[in-house]
Amino acid sequence: MEQWAPRLRAHGIDVDFASFEDVALHVLLYQRGRRIEKAIQIGRALARRVSIVGDARRFDAVYLFREAALVGPAVLERWMGRRLPVVFDFDDAIFERYRSPTNGYLSALKFPGKTAAICRLSAHVIAGNPYLADYARQFNRWVTIVPTTIDTDVYTPPPARPQRVTVVGWSGSHSTVPHLRTLDEALRRLAARRMFRLRVIGAPEYTLEGADVDARPWRADTEIADFTGVDVGIMPLPDDRWSRGKCGLKALQYMALGIPAICSPTGVNREIISHGQNGLLATSTDDWVEALERLLTSETLRQRLGAAGRATVEARYSAAAQIPGICRVFEQAVAQSSSNRTRSGSAA
Repeated sequence: MEQWAPRLRAHGIDVDFASFEDVALHVLLYQRGRRIEKAIQIGRALARRVSIVGDARRFDAVYLFREAALVGPAVLERWMGRRLPVVFDFDDAIFERYRSPTNGYLSALKFPGKTAAICRLSAHVIAGNPYLADYARQFNRWVTIVPTTIDTDVYTPPPARPQRVTVVGWSGSHSTVPHLRTLDEALRRLAARRMFRLRVIGAPEYTLEGADVDARPWRADTEIADFTGVDVGIMPLPDDRWSRGKCGLKALQYMALGIPAICSPTGVNREIISHGQNGLLATSTDDWVEALERLLTSETLRQRLGAAGRATVEARYSAAAQIPGICRVFEQAVAQSSSNRTRSGSAA
């Protein structure tokens, strides 16, 4: 939404942001333990939310991303929906039960069933891919698919620079490291045959015996710079109900930067990647070894797939390409709400 805001403003739609997490809570949530501190910070965040919802009538609509609160049932969402039209946007299968490896005990407080309730009360639902849209349409007829978007003014391919070692890059978090671990055998086999460096962003503790690993933490202010020098981007995913709800952000980030991507053919990845045209798809260990070796040994192939990937993002997954449809969603939600109020007033 941050990348949409200036473009929406150009269409006459002003946006105010009200995040559930402040900086202190966001940092705390990614640390293990410290349960009492987390409970205190979440309590403060809930108090802020109550204050914001109570003051919501000065707006024309509410854009709700995923949920109004990190924990609990859809109490705040119902309260908000009685005051204003809600445009609900979700880009993960948050209706499935998921146990966080960092905050497993909080999973019991997530109430995944509230996703259905939020879909019902919303004036319009934005779903990040067809799998999520099919779920939302069980509860609401007003559903629009808006894929994950990339700000192509910010994500631009860096100038080429010579380097000695080819770099394979992966970006994720503590919760998605198990996905990368599914490639351990493929990466070891490859390291025994080819010289390359594995750059891991978001899991600084990651190691892999037999491989040259550059592991670093994820930081918002260095994210794009950390991708600089990556020659091949990888996105392994299991084929399960949670992963089918993924919207391909990491693949799109690689592609926007002109980095050729290799992805598992899970969910929306099959729509984003046309195998051999703007990236590569791989399933088995042998597939991954073959795909990685093809790209590590051919700069020409890397350049061709990287350029095609960038063109795909510009045409279908850029913020600029999706803004007209997003504007229509907000306009429809507000107009529908005004019409309903008019009919209610006439009936009264």
